[in-house]
Amino acid sequence: MDLSNLKPADGSKHSDNFRRGRGHGSGNGKTAGKGHKGQKARSGAPRPGFEGGQMPLYRRIPKRGFTNRNSKNIVGINLSYLERFDNGATVTVESLVEAGIVKNPRDGVKILGNGELTKKLDVKVNAFSASAKEKIEALGGTAEVI
Repeated sequence: MDLSNLKPADGSKHSDNFRRGRGHGSGNGKTAGKGHKGQKARSGAPRPGFEGGQMPLYRRIPKRGFTNRNSKNIVGINLSYLERFDNGATVTVESLVEAGIVKNPRDGVKILGNGELTKKLDVKVNAFSASAKEKIEALGGTAEVI
């Protein structure tokens, strides 16, 4: 977790779509849910995170590094996992999810060269390592980047 993806806890914020100041029966009449007097009852109340002039928490905590907006989260799969498929089968990202090898494909799936493969497969995923592509094609299969 870092400062770029902070958000309130689920259920802690209410929707803002109910009408205030419409009588006692509405549950939000008279003071319209603002209590009695004080800074928070008036217009121009301070923004969220304001600590009365004290240096706010989000400025007291040191900032470290950055989050690259262009990075991709690729899931790596070893070649040995493809042994589960039948000889001559077509392996796609969808078939890997159905077989339970990949739970969440995120930004793509890459086949890595670890392990041995004994079957001819047509593999269609987002990326291959050089050794994985070599091993698949040595058995007469195809390694196609989608």
